[in-house]
This record gives sequence, C-alpha cells and structure tokens, in this order.
Amino acid sequence: MARYISLLNWTDQGIRNAKDTVNRANAARQAFQAGGGKIIDLYWTLGQHDVVVIFEAQDDETATRLTLSLGMKGNVRTSTMRAFGEQEMARIVQGLS
Repeated sequence: MARYISLLNWTDQGIRNAKDTVNRANAARQAFQAGGGKIIDLYWTLGQHDVVVIFEAQDDETATRLTLSLGMKGNVRTSTMRAFGEQEMARIVQGLS
C-alpha cells in the first residue's frame, strides 16, 4: 500500500470543539479503515500544523477520497503528500541515468 503524510490545521469549528479531538481521531481511524485505508500514526503538534497523520491507502484516488471525506466534516483542512519508503526510492532511482 502507498503511504501518505497529511498535515492538518483546525478550522474555526475544529478549534471550538478541540476537547473532542481524540474522539474525532478515533472516528477517523474507523472511517479510514472502512474506506480502504489505515491510519498508521497520528500526532498533535506545535507550530504551523495542528495534527500530522501518517496513513496508507491502496492508491492516490483512495487517499484523496479519504482526506476529502475528513475535510468535509468541517473540523480540519488537509494538505497531503505521497511518501516513498527507502525500498520504493531505491526502485525509483534505479532508472536514473
């Protein structure tokens, strides 16, 4: 499965309901599982982003659907990056001349 890193920022709604953030994280884990993905790790952070989520999905379309669904709940805005592991990167650079 492909791995992704999502940087999340709370919306006004999300910060107003910050006390529910752990419950929302658990609900997101279940929703990702039901939608064909898996949250590997989730961190609340200080600085530019409020939450970092590392997750797996079978492809970019599934990852996009999962993060769109998360954003549609209105508590966070997402910025998602495809992440390549060491073995994947080794295969990628093999083709370089």
